[in-house]
Amino acid sequence: MKSSDSMLTQRMTREMQVRNYSERSIKTYTSLLSKIVKHFGIPLDQITGNQVKDYLHHRVVVEKVSTSAINQTISAFKILHEDVLGREWETIKIKRPRRNQKLPVVLSLEEVEKLISATLNLKHKALLALAYSSGVRREEAQQMKPSNIDSSRMCVNVTNGKGRKDRRTILSKKALELLRTYYKAVKPSVYLFESNQKKGGYLSGSTLDKIVKRSAEKAGIQKKISFHTLRHTFATHLLEAGVNIKLIQKFLGHSSIKTTMIYLHIANVEPGSISSPLDDLDI
Repeated sequence: MKSSDSMLTQRMTREMQVRNYSERSIKTYTSLLSKIVKHFGIPLDQITGNQVKDYLHHRVVVEKVSTSAINQTISAFKILHEDVLGREWETIKIKRPRRNQKLPVVLSLEEVEKLISATLNLKHKALLALAYSSGVRREEAQQMKPSNIDSSRMCVNVTNGKGRKDRRTILSKKALELLRTYYKAVKPSVYLFESNQKKGGYLSGSTLDKIVKRSAEKAGIQKKISFHTLRHTFATHLLEAGVNIKLIQKFLGHSSIKTTMIYLHIANVEPGSISSPLDDLDI
């Protein structure tokens, strides 16, 4: 990276720090800009809006990247263009892609039981139990510390979650038992689920996904799942159990109820299992 690009990246980093972006987001955005520079081979401040559109087209058609990755690239360039270079964003008219409304894959209760039961590794079993019990995001599980587990209130305190928000979510008794057994045996020093390769370091996101996939294979589960599947399953099963969707939104840490409402399309709620409000009246 040229010195001029390095200076712009530093300015962008400072801008994002002032706006309270997480270090993870800062690293992601600056890395995305480096990829644009590498693609065109010209300085950052010389890259035009049309070139970015061409680059996004290449990413979608050739590299087959997700809608989320495209949106991140647009957001990164917008901060550079508007806040660092002081240029008008509206003039280049880069529009965000439409999101695919795919329903998430969820497991049945029987499949969750098989998944956790088939996992013999104590750390992995405790991790899967916590994920399904609390619905935490992958990044939140990675950075979870023993102090985040509140056994007196039977909840998990998620600190600095997505959007730098703190929240509380559910902790089941069975998950707590597994966590206690695991903690006594391993005694992690910093993070609850630490890497075997790096003392005091947490497991990578790809490792968490591999743990879920290997456990699914052992359990004979054919569905294509990831760590995030357990979060989807947590929300769906709560909805099927009659938990208020606003409460589920709170547990998941969703900013908008619209995000949580996708589970209404998945949950198997039979009309016969719901009592009519008329039955509560004395008539």
